[in-house]
Amino acid sequence: MIRAYKFLMRPTMGQRATLTAMLRDHCSLYNGALQERRDAYRHVSKTSVTYGQQSVQLKEIRAFDPERQGCWSFSSQQATLRRLDKAFAAFFRRVKAGETPGYPRFRGVNWFDTVDFPKDGDGCRWDSTPHDPVTRVRFQGVGHVKVNQHRPVVGKVKTVSVKHEGKHWYVVLTAEQAQPEPLPLSGSVVGIDLGIANFLTTSHGRFVPNPRHGRKAVAKLETAQQALARFPRVRRDKRTGKHRRAVECVAGLHRKAHRQRLDHAHKTAHDLVREHDFIAYEDLKIRNMSKAPKPEPDPGTPGSFLPNGATAKAGLNRSINDAGWGVFLTILRAKAESAGREVIAVDPRNTSRTCPECGHVAKENRPTQEKFHCQSCGHRAHADTVGALNVLRAGLVRRDARKG
Repeated sequence: MIRAYKFLMRPTMGQRATLTAMLRDHCSLYNGALQERRDAYRHVSKTSVTYGQQSVQLKEIRAFDPERQGCWSFSSQQATLRRLDKAFAAFFRRVKAGETPGYPRFRGVNWFDTVDFPKDGDGCRWDSTPHDPVTRVRFQGVGHVKVNQHRPVVGKVKTVSVKHEGKHWYVVLTAEQAQPEPLPLSGSVVGIDLGIANFLTTSHGRFVPNPRHGRKAVAKLETAQQALARFPRVRRDKRTGKHRRAVECVAGLHRKAHRQRLDHAHKTAHDLVREHDFIAYEDLKIRNMSKAPKPEPDPGTPGSFLPNGATAKAGLNRSINDAGWGVFLTILRAKAESAGREVIAVDPRNTSRTCPECGHVAKENRPTQEKFHCQSCGHRAHADTVGALNVLRAGLVRRDARKG
């Protein structure tokens, strides 16, 4: 199995400048390759440029501009071109599927924060000084950079990436390792229902409160954004010191909420995987759930629109994004795989409207957000607990059908 590790780097001031230059030059390569593809399609009778054609040109590009392109790893530059190729592949896939295409865009320096090295030892070297008590990673053109390695890396390192987040630099590793020993069986199965009022409800009646990290930071974030809005928009290299600090303040608040959300997701998923052998959850289409409602034109007044509940939906969308369901489910599946647990997604339709006692399905069975009252047999319970029970039963049916 493949496992990722993320460590904080401690570069010197000179190394910070060099790492910034490396990001800038890879961003320039990405944008130049994108421009070439656009021009070829628009002006050369809709000709498509492939990754292979652009990769062949790298040797000439490095020789033409040795100071900005020739000093970096050839493999990392190929990885940047592959990144663009994947963006175009995703674009064409969305076009064929009838989705919003999302044509690949040019990247500003602020939006290009990662350089990938496809193989350890090719342009980079993890733990380049094994006899030194301080862990270091070496990058071509940068040198040996100190790393704050807070846990051991198990397995063989396959890829290495450099990531810039605010003031900090990180090294991200992927290591190939053997399947770990599964946890001892607990004999317990559980279904979970994700929500807004409560982050998670189990079929056993346990409620995990929603921490609402984003909402707690709203007051500070509004103040920081108001301070940032007072500055006129200028190029990054012409910002004043106060402007840069205001930008960093806003970004820092967003990063803090993101880290808190990740921490909560890891701890919650860890408890579920440790306590249960089988976990069933709703296969929610989170992206569709958090979409803004479509505008409704007023047929009687051209140019105006009817009320469509966009304000209320915007608040719900913020709550869904603040809960971080997608991140939590990704972490849950990864931890379950490492622990030898089974996780199954089920259809979420009518899970909170179906009576677990008699099977009656009706919208009226759920009169409020929390209450469930079956109109057929009179069964009463918490609506989220009912949803989790139905999710568990559907998951067990899918598991038995899969084994059969």
